[in-house]
Amino acid sequence: MEKQPGFQLTAILKMSLLAGAVLIYLSVVGMVEAFSTRDIIYKTLSLSVALLLTSNLVFGYLTARRTSYENKVYAILSGLIVGVVSMAMLSVLVLIAEPFNLRAVLVNASTAMVKALTFNNENVMQGLAILVMLGIASSVMGSVIYLLPPLWRRAVLAGLIAIVAVGTLSELLDDVVTNIFDLLGNKRAAKTLLKIFFSKKGLSSTGSMLVFGLSFGLTVLKRWQQERREQSSARLPEKTQQIIKLVYLALLVVLMVFLPQIVGSYLSEIVVTVAIFTLMGFGLNIVVGFAGLLDLGYVAFFAIGAYTMALLTSTQLPQTTELVGVSMSFWAALPIAVGISALWGIFLGVPVLRMRGDYLAIVTLGFGEIIRVLALSNFLQPKIGGAQGILGVTKPVVLWLQHEDKKWLFTNLELKTSQELYYLAIVACLLAAFIAWRLRDSRAGRSWMAMREDEDVAEAMGINLIKSKLLAFATGGAFSGLAGAIFAAKLGSIYPHSFNLLISINVLCLIIVGGIGSLPGVVIGAIALVGLPELLREFSEFRLLIFGALLVTMMLVKPEGFWPAAAQKRELHEHESEAPEVLPTPETA
Repeated sequence: MEKQPGFQLTAILKMSLLAGAVLIYLSVVGMVEAFSTRDIIYKTLSLSVALLLTSNLVFGYLTARRTSYENKVYAILSGLIVGVVSMAMLSVLVLIAEPFNLRAVLVNASTAMVKALTFNNENVMQGLAILVMLGIASSVMGSVIYLLPPLWRRAVLAGLIAIVAVGTLSELLDDVVTNIFDLLGNKRAAKTLLKIFFSKKGLSSTGSMLVFGLSFGLTVLKRWQQERREQSSARLPEKTQQIIKLVYLALLVVLMVFLPQIVGSYLSEIVVTVAIFTLMGFGLNIVVGFAGLLDLGYVAFFAIGAYTMALLTSTQLPQTTELVGVSMSFWAALPIAVGISALWGIFLGVPVLRMRGDYLAIVTLGFGEIIRVLALSNFLQPKIGGAQGILGVTKPVVLWLQHEDKKWLFTNLELKTSQELYYLAIVACLLAAFIAWRLRDSRAGRSWMAMREDEDVAEAMGINLIKSKLLAFATGGAFSGLAGAIFAAKLGSIYPHSFNLLISINVLCLIIVGGIGSLPGVVIGAIALVGLPELLREFSEFRLLIFGALLVTMMLVKPEGFWPAAAQKRELHEHESEAPEVLPTPETA
C-alpha cells in the first residue's frame, strides 16, 4: 500500500507567499482602488474586496489540492496557513503605505487604496481586522470546497461565480429584464422582480442568496438531467434524437432573432463588435489553426477591406484626395472588398512561401505595419485621405416587410443602429463558420492540417505546398476583408489609427484562448477577450493586464483552450493516456 506524504509545510508556505504577493500586486497596480466604486452586494461587498477574497479562495483551493492528498485536517490547515500569511503581507502594506510614503515609488499605494482595503473605516486597525478575518475565512473556504464531492464542489463554485457576475453586471441585467417583460407586456412584474434581486447598486442581500441558490440548484439539476438524458438517449430512436436536436436549434434561432430587442442598444453594440472579431477569428483560425502559418499582420487585410468599402461607397471623400466618389451601394462594393482582400492575401503569400515559424511571423508583422504606415502617410494622402480618414461610408440597405395602412409592403430599410446591423454581422459570421467548417473536412483542409504538422512530410506525400499556402492566405484575407467592410459600414468613417498591431494580437489571442483549430473556440475566445472587457469598459486600463494573466493561466491550466479541436486536445494530452506500466513488487505479486 502506497504511503501518503506527510504535512508539506514548505510547499504550503511557498503558495502562501505567492498568494500574498498577488494580493499586494492587485493593490499597488490600482485595481483595488478602481474596483472599490462597484458594489457586488449593496453596501456589503465591493468588487475590490471580492477580487481579493476570490484570489485567496483560489489559492486556498489550489494549496489544498496540491498538498493535502485529500486529508481533511491537512487541507483545512493548509487553507488556514495561506490565509494567515497572505493577509499578514497585505496588512503590512496597509500599515506602511502612508508612514513610509510608498506613493513616491508606487503611485497607486495611496490613501484611497488604504480606505478601500479598510472599508472606509475611520479606525484603520478595525477595518483591517475585518479584512484579515474575511481573507482567512475565504482561503479556508477554498480548502473546504476542495474536500466536497465533485458535484457539490461544482455547484458551490457556480453559485459564488454567479453572485460576482450578476452583481458586477447588475445595471445591464436591469435593462435586459425590463426589455424582456416589455416584450411580454408586463412591466409591473419586471419592477417587482428587480426590486427583489437588486438594490441601488449591485445585488441586495436577499438577491445574492437567491442567485446563489438558483445557480446551485440549476447546476445540480443540470447534472441530474444530463445523466438521465445519457441513459435515455441511448434507447431513443435516431430520428427522435434528430428531432430533439432540431428543437434545440429552433429555440436558438428564435433567441438570436429577438436578441437585439431583449438586450437593448448598448449590448447589441457589444454583440456586433464581438461578431466582427469572431469573423476575423474564423479567418485567422484557417491561417494559423488549420495551416499552421503564424500571421501577425492579419490586421492589414482588415484595413484593406475597410478602405476598399470606404472608397467605393463614401459620399464625403476628403477635399485633399484626387479620387472622385464612386458612391456604390454597400452590397455592390462588398464582393469587391472581399475579393481585393483575398488578392492581397495571395500577394503576401507569394514572398513568404519558403518561410516558417518565427521568420514568417516577423515578415507578416512587418507587412501589417507597412499597410498601417502607408495609410497614415502623406504619400497616399491624395489617394485615401491620410490621417483625415474617409467619412460618409454608405450604410447597408435591405428590403424590409412593413405593415402600413392595413397592408404589408416591402420598403428599403437602412441599417443604421447596432440593433439593425446585428443581423448583418450574425449572418456574415454564420456564413464564414459554414465555409470554414466545410473547408476543414475537405481535401484542402486535410492538406492544411498535414502541412501544419510537418511541411516536409506533407510535400513528400504529394501535397502542393504553394497552392495550399496561397489558398490559406487568400481565404483568411477574404474573411478579414469582410469583417473590415462591415466595420466601415458600422462606423460610417475610417481612420488609420483603427488598424494598429493590437488588433492582430487580439485576434490571435482569442483563437488561442478559445482553442486553436476549433470553430466554436473562436466564438468563446471572442466573447471572453472582446465581449467581457467591453462590458467592463470603465476598467479598460487593466485590459492588457487581464489579457496577460488569462493567457498565462490558460497555458498552464488548459493549454488547449476553452473549446479545443479534437486533434489539438489529443496532442496536448497524449502523455496522460500513455501511463507507464507498473511492474508488480514482491509484496503485490
